[in-house]
Amino acid sequence: MVTPAGKECRFYYEDYHRGYSEQYCRLVRNNHRSLDWKPKDCFNCPVPDILLANNSPDLVLEGTIKQGLLGMNRHVEVTAFCSRHLVEVDKPEVGCPHCAMERPGLQELFSEDD
Repeated sequence: MVTPAGKECRFYYEDYHRGYSEQYCRLVRNNHRSLDWKPKDCFNCPVPDILLANNSPDLVLEGTIKQGLLGMNRHVEVTAFCSRHLVEVDKPEVGCPHCAMERPGLQELFSEDD
């Protein structure tokens, strides 16, 4: 579904039916440690870009809305896990390094040669 920021995100949901309106982010809604979601949080959320770069079915995302210094500058903090190898993924845009090693041709992405 298209977010208020104009990007496609599978975690965003909205329903406008006969005067009843509902908007929420499923990623943040399931996280009890997060602040309440507001539509303006979509404008600085990295999740749509992560999903566009890496649409692996084994990538599990967890989003948390946190406040910045002095309660200003809200931001969405995303952590990623690989459900296949049960490891935390440092760069969710790239994906799990163990999954990449299983695919031929992707080893160049994770090589340490500079």
